[in-house]
Amino acid sequence: MKKTWITFISVVVLSFITLIWIGTEVYQTQPPLPETVVVKETQEVLYTKADIQIGQNVWESIGGMEVGSIWGHGSYVAPDWTADWIHKEAVFMLDAWAKSDFNTTYENLNVEQKAAIKARLIQDVKTNTYNETDQSITISESRLAAIKENIKYYSSIFSEGHEEYAIPKGALVDPVKLEQLNAFLFWTSWAATTYRPGQDYTYTSNWPHEPLIDNTITKGSLVWSGLSVVLLLLFIGILTYYYLVNHEKGELLEKPNTDPLTNLKLYPSQKAILKYFVVISLLIALQVILGAATVHYTVEGQSFFGFDLSQYLPYSVTRTWHTQLAVFWIAATWLATGLFLAPMISGKEMKFQRFGINFLFGALLVIVLGSMFGEWLGIHQFFDLTTNFFFGHQGYEYMDLGRFWQIFLGIGLVLWVIMVSRHILFAIRKNDASKHLLTILLISVMAIGMFFFSGLMYGENSTLPVINYWRWWLVHLWVEGFFEVFATVIIAYIFSQMKIISAKTAGRVSIASASIFLAGGIIGTLHHLYYSGTPVQAIALGATFSALEVVPLTLMGFEIRENWNLLKSRPWMQKYKWPIFFFIAVAFWNFIGAGVFGFLINPPIALYYIQGLNTTAVHAHTALFGVYGMLGMGFILICLRFYSNRSWNNTKLKRAFWFLNIGLVAMVVLSLLPIGIIQAYTSITNGYSFAREADLLYSPTVQTLKWMRVIGDVIFSIGIFYFCWFTIDETIYNFKRKKALNHSPSEINGEKVKEPAAEKAEVSIL
Repeated sequence: MKKTWITFISVVVLSFITLIWIGTEVYQTQPPLPETVVVKETQEVLYTKADIQIGQNVWESIGGMEVGSIWGHGSYVAPDWTADWIHKEAVFMLDAWAKSDFNTTYENLNVEQKAAIKARLIQDVKTNTYNETDQSITISESRLAAIKENIKYYSSIFSEGHEEYAIPKGALVDPVKLEQLNAFLFWTSWAATTYRPGQDYTYTSNWPHEPLIDNTITKGSLVWSGLSVVLLLLFIGILTYYYLVNHEKGELLEKPNTDPLTNLKLYPSQKAILKYFVVISLLIALQVILGAATVHYTVEGQSFFGFDLSQYLPYSVTRTWHTQLAVFWIAATWLATGLFLAPMISGKEMKFQRFGINFLFGALLVIVLGSMFGEWLGIHQFFDLTTNFFFGHQGYEYMDLGRFWQIFLGIGLVLWVIMVSRHILFAIRKNDASKHLLTILLISVMAIGMFFFSGLMYGENSTLPVINYWRWWLVHLWVEGFFEVFATVIIAYIFSQMKIISAKTAGRVSIASASIFLAGGIIGTLHHLYYSGTPVQAIALGATFSALEVVPLTLMGFEIRENWNLLKSRPWMQKYKWPIFFFIAVAFWNFIGAGVFGFLINPPIALYYIQGLNTTAVHAHTALFGVYGMLGMGFILICLRFYSNRSWNNTKLKRAFWFLNIGLVAMVVLSLLPIGIIQAYTSITNGYSFAREADLLYSPTVQTLKWMRVIGDVIFSIGIFYFCWFTIDETIYNFKRKKALNHSPSEINGEKVKEPAAEKAEVSIL
C-alpha cells in the first residue's frame, strides 16, 4: 500500500507543478492588451486599452459565451465572433484592393492577381505591429476601413437583433457600449491573425482555420496529434495487461447469502437529506424544459412555435440556465450523497449535522434562484458592468453566475467539507481495514471544497487567456477530476459495506484508479486551451496527457460485465438492481461519451477544425449527462434504497432507465452527430467561419436534422418524467413515515425472490 500512496502523491504533485508552470507561461506570453490601437498613416487612435477591457465586460454582460463564441469557446447558434470578424475583414480588404487595382471583385481575379492581393493581405494582418515601448498596435488605413464596416455590421446585429443567431432586438442599444464591444471583438481577431514575436504562427496557434489569410494548422499540432494517438494505443495495451494480471489479486471474499446492510442504522440527519432529492428532481425537470426551449431557438430564432419567447427569455438566458442547472443538480446530488453516507461511515451522528444540512439546503435554494434571477437582470442590462460581474452574468460557460453567488457557494462547500470530513476522520481513527479507502475519500472531499475556489482566481478585468485558464481548473479539475475520484471511492465504499469487495482491496483499487485517472486528467486540462491565446506548450502537454485520460475508459466493458455479474450473484442483490443499472449506464457512457466522443475532439488536429461545433455538443451531452448525470441518479437511488422500507415497483424505474438511455442515443445519432460531421467537413474544406454561419445551419439538410432531434428529446424527456416521478413519490413516502419498518424478505422491487437454502435473508436494509 505504501508504493500505491507514493505513486498517487507523485502523480498529483508533479502534475500540478506542470499545470502551474503552464499557467505562468499563459500570464507571461498571452496576447498583449495595447494602450492604444493607432492608424499608421494618420496616427488616429482607434481604440484604447480601456475600450478593449470594458468591451470584454460588455460582452460578458449580454451573455458572453452564451451568445456565440470567442476563440471557439461558447454556444453554437450565433457565429464565433473571432472567426466571423476575421473572415469579413479579409473579404472586405480583398474586394477593396481588387476594385482599386483591377476594377472588379476579388472572386473575378485570375490566379496570379488573387495570389498577389492575398499576399498583401497576409502581410497587412499577420505582421506583429505591437510596439513594446509605447505599448501600441499599428493598423493600416485599409484595415481601418474594414474595421469600420465590421463595426456597423455587428452594432446592427446586437442592437437590431438577428433571428438566425437567436439575438433579440435591443440586446444592446447603448452606442458607447456597442463601440466598446467591437473593440473587444477586434482584439480577439487581432490575436488570432497576428504572428507571435519571432514565430510563424499566431497567438492562437493559427486558429481559426481561415484560408484567405493562410491560417492553417501548425506543424506542431500535427506532430502532437499523431503522438497522442500512438500513446493512446500504447497505454491501452499496458493498462489492459495490468488489469488482466492484477484484477483478481484482491482478497478472496465469500459473497454473503443475505444483505449485510439489513440492519443498517439510520440517523435523523439522513431524513433531512430527503428533501434535497425532491428539489433536485424539480431542477432536473426545469433543466430539460429549458433545454427544449434552447434547442428550439436553433430552428425558430426568436420564437417558440410562434410565441415570441425571446422577449422574455432570450436564448442567452435559456442556455445559461440550462447549462448551469446541469452543474447545480449534479453537484447537489453528489454533495447530498456525501452528507447521507457520512454518519454511516463514522457510525455516529456529529453535533449540529442536521442543522448544517438544513442550512445548506436553504443556501442551495437561495444560490440557485438568486443567481438565475441575477443572470436574467444582467442580460437585460439592468446592472452596470461591475454590478453585473458580482450579481449578474459573468459570461463564461458553466460558471455564468455572478461572483457574489460564486463566493456564497464556496462558503457552502467549505461547510459541506467540514460536515463530511469530521465523520470520515472519526472513522479513520478506528484504524481498521477501511483506513486507506477513507483516507482517499477524505482527500477527494477536501479537494472538492478547495478546487472550487480556483474559479475566484481571476477578476473583473482579467484577460481572456487568464480567465480561460482558471475556468478550466474549475470545470475540468473540479467536476471531471476530483468529483470523479469522490464518486469512485463512494461506490467502492458502498460495495465494501455490502461485503462484495474487502475494504482493504477497495482502498488499494481506489487509490490506484485515482492515480491513473489524475495522471492524465490534471495536465489533460490543457486540451481545453490549445487555441486560447496560450503558449504552444499547452498543445504539446495537453495532447499527450489528454490521450491518457481516455486510457482507463477503454476498460469500461470489464466494469459493465462485473457489475452485471454482481447483480446476478446473489438474490438479495436484486434489491439494488436499479442503482447498479445506472452505474452500468455510467460505465457505458464513460466509454462512449467521455472516451470515444471525447477523443474525437481532443487531439489538436481535431479540435483545430471542430472546436465549438456540434461535435462538442455530442461530447457534452453524452459525458455530462451520460456519465455525471446518470451517476447522480444512481446515487439518489442508492440513498433512497438504503432509507426505504418498502419494495419498489419496477415499472417507473425501468421506463426511466431505458427511455433516458435510448433518448440520449437518438438525440446524438439522429441529430447532433450528423450536424457536427457536416460542420466539420465545411470547416476543413472552406474555413471555420463557414461551419458556424447561418447559411449552413439553416440549410434544408441541417434544419431537417435539427427537427430529427425531437425524436430523441421526447424519448429522453419521458425518461426524465418517470425518474422524477419515482424519486418524488419515494421521497415523500419516506419523509412521511414515522419510523423504519422491515418489509417482506421474500419480495424485492415488487418481485418474488427465492432465498438461498443456507440462510434465510432479511432483504430490507432496515
